[in-house]
Amino acid sequence: MKTLASFIIDSPIELTWSHFGARCRATLWPDVRFERESAGGEWVAEEPSEEAVASGAVAFDDAAWRRYLEFMPAEERAFLRRFHLGRLGALQVILRCPGLLPDLMATPALTAFLANHASLRGAPAARWEEIAAIHDRSGIFGLLEWLGLPASRQTLGILRQIADPDVPRRLLEPLRTSLWEPEGIWLLAHSGRMTDRQLACRCHALAA
Repeated sequence: MKTLASFIIDSPIELTWSHFGARCRATLWPDVRFERESAGGEWVAEEPSEEAVASGAVAFDDAAWRRYLEFMPAEERAFLRRFHLGRLGALQVILRCPGLLPDLMATPALTAFLANHASLRGAPAARWEEIAAIHDRSGIFGLLEWLGLPASRQTLGILRQIADPDVPRRLLEPLRTSLWEPEGIWLLAHSGRMTDRQLACRCHALAA
């Protein structure tokens, strides 16, 4: 029979995963660090790429996340529990930009756009400090504009109709494009609660 100590050793609480043969990890809250294992076996701080986060998204089961989330404050824990495949990206967003949490609680589907902002903007690297500064200066509407989304209450209303905040990466660009088209705005605004499948069908129908 395993003792509690041996169980903890066998089941580390840090989130550790592999990306193209390199080991990555996220350490425990509140001093969360994203790190990569060097060739010498040491852990060095490194901002994970969107691709590395996507690799980590499928690496953890419910038990691993349950152990990890137990160390987080109630509000942050409740927020992350709304996600599944997008949970690691959501963790990165609220870690780098904690001031966004109230707005993301109200519009959780916006989290996927923030987690993938570098590719959506064609940037070579993440710009977390810029995101935080824009939000501090111009609020949620300034952030929508920075992400290339229409800065309107209608945009927020449509995003809040998405049932699962784990918006797949493949749908972010089609959804952003649809939100700029009058037909797309009308269709999405009148769609009611949308699952991923329904959202994909509407975006593809508008693109056809």
